[in-house]
Amino acid sequence: MSDSEKATTAATSQSADELSERATTQNSHSNETKTERSQNSRVSSMRTTCSALEPVQNLELAPVTTGASVNPPAVPVPTRKRRGLLAQFALVPEVEQPKHYPRQTKWLITFIVGVAAMAAPFGSAIFFPALGQVAHSFNASATITNLSVALYMLSMAIFPLWWSSFSERLGRRTIYLVSFALFILWSMLSALASSISMLIVMRMLGGGASASVQAVGAGTIADIWDVRERGRAMGIFYLGPLCGPLLAPIIGGALSQVWDWRSTQWFLAVYGGVVFLLLLFGLPETLVRQKRVPPATECLEPIQHSLSRVSSRQVAQATTKWLRALKVVLIDPLGILLYLRFPAVLLTVYYGSIAFGCLYVLNISIQHTFSKAPYNLSMLIIGLLYIPNSLGYILASIIGGRWMDKIMQREARRANRVDENGKLIYRPEDRMRENAWLGAIMYPLALIIYGWTAEKGVFWIVPVSISVARCPIRSMIIFGMTATMLTEFMPKRSSSGIALNNFTRNILSAVGGIVAAPIIHAIGNGWLFTIIGLVSLASCFLLWVMKRFGPEWRVSMDSKLG
Repeated sequence: MSDSEKATTAATSQSADELSERATTQNSHSNETKTERSQNSRVSSMRTTCSALEPVQNLELAPVTTGASVNPPAVPVPTRKRRGLLAQFALVPEVEQPKHYPRQTKWLITFIVGVAAMAAPFGSAIFFPALGQVAHSFNASATITNLSVALYMLSMAIFPLWWSSFSERLGRRTIYLVSFALFILWSMLSALASSISMLIVMRMLGGGASASVQAVGAGTIADIWDVRERGRAMGIFYLGPLCGPLLAPIIGGALSQVWDWRSTQWFLAVYGGVVFLLLLFGLPETLVRQKRVPPATECLEPIQHSLSRVSSRQVAQATTKWLRALKVVLIDPLGILLYLRFPAVLLTVYYGSIAFGCLYVLNISIQHTFSKAPYNLSMLIIGLLYIPNSLGYILASIIGGRWMDKIMQREARRANRVDENGKLIYRPEDRMRENAWLGAIMYPLALIIYGWTAEKGVFWIVPVSISVARCPIRSMIIFGMTATMLTEFMPKRSSSGIALNNFTRNILSAVGGIVAAPIIHAIGNGWLFTIIGLVSLASCFLLWVMKRFGPEWRVSMDSKLG
């Protein structure tokens, strides 16, 4: 081969190699371009998905959940992963999202919790007709005997702080079962009491045990119901606590007249057993599951030097563990009281507590006034006098809850508050309209009318029908409104809000139960109920304050609570 042919062959080979490299490069660029396009497409798809989810995320983070939607199917939790004490015995399964329960299941849970919530006021009211018999049995004064009711109410104020705190950690079901087991025990010991001091202590412990449902029950309602339907559900839930004052004085008066006051406590023990079985088989855990975040122990404990002894480190860790446990048990529940620093919570709790305290003074007055001259009614008849109260409670509970929901929807439509999906945005302040003003004005007036008609010895039908029957209707409107508003002011801490509400209102009712009889002796029913009626009437100013500044306070509270 000549030199020219060799050069030509080499050039041809070099050209072929260059073409091959170019083809390879082009293929590589083509593959990279396809890969980039695929990645860009995925990123674009993810961005589109995220942008589509933003309204939902914003909706979940909003302080008040907007309108109701069709619930997706409830996803049951496997039996071995269900939470709560003796969870394997629950016939209603726990689900991943409690708000996805079918409506029939939601109403069943609401009914069971309502029946359980009846225990605390039932245990208080069942003793009203028997107070005179208890005083005679132990040769005690009326003031000392009234402590069996007053301290019962005081424990109903204090214990829910711990029940509520524990329920956020241990779950609702465990608290229900443990508290009612204790309620049965304390009721039996009350029936066996050999002295007035033993009776008062056992009654106080029984009141604290039964009071768990007052805080945890409202949390259960908030767990399973959306805001749009929560007012109605809360009204049905409160039928339980309100049926207690209806039935308890009748049953207590009949049992005391046929046997003696001890039979009332045996009845409470039996009732507690029935409720315990309902809770055991019919109530699943409803507390929303929280994603566990590994604790940042490196931020909590100093780094141990390599020369530290292992035993010293273990002792320090064990001590820290026990101190934290004591803090959780003893100190953390009292942290609920710090919510009173928020004006929206403070004024709502105060307003509901004033109405509740007045109502318990009224209950003591009924027993004290109608058992003496000029009325001289028997224990059974005195028990029957509480029927108008409770009928008013029930009527206001059924009507008031639906009325509040309608008012809330009306105000949201009137203000044209909608989210990106066109759903109405509700605010707690929307519940304070004509319903609140009706209760705020008519309730104090009814108290004043009752006081003077009872003071002057007017025929018993007058104070009972004119005032006693009407006070509960107005007061229940206030109770339902304040309780529902607290669950909406504190959507992630609903049990804590209700526990705080119970704490303040039961303290006032306990004080009222202690001082009511001595004050009636000193100044009479007329001036007593005039004073508390005027105090309650002056509190109407808070409705305007809440309506005016409530939205600003709520936004500030949400930012501080996160």
